[in-house]
Amino acid sequence: MDKKVIFLTTDSLGNGDTELGAQLLETFVNLLKQRQPLPVAVFCVNRGVLALTEQSFASLHLKELQDKGVPVLACGTCVDYYQIREQLVAGEVSSMGHFMELAEKYEVVTIA
Repeated sequence: MDKKVIFLTTDSLGNGDTELGAQLLETFVNLLKQRQPLPVAVFCVNRGVLALTEQSFASLHLKELQDKGVPVLACGTCVDYYQIREQLVAGEVSSMGHFMELAEKYEVVTIA
């Protein structure tokens, strides 16, 4: 994951059953936090910001990733759209402009 930005677009990995998708996302983030080197950042957009709330078990692993020094960022427009600003348990609100700056410097891996 060296020099990569994870672009998280969903709170349920893959198409199909959302409960299974939520479990898959939790597993992915759990394994991600154990990798070396860690990614440069995780940027959450659209339903991906919901993974930063206590309704998602992935938020626990994203918080641990953040505690390891990886910026976990949430699209401010998306946070406001879903009205979850006060519900974030991981990450910090950022902007699409910040994501574009990261994308200019690093490879982006999209998780959908």
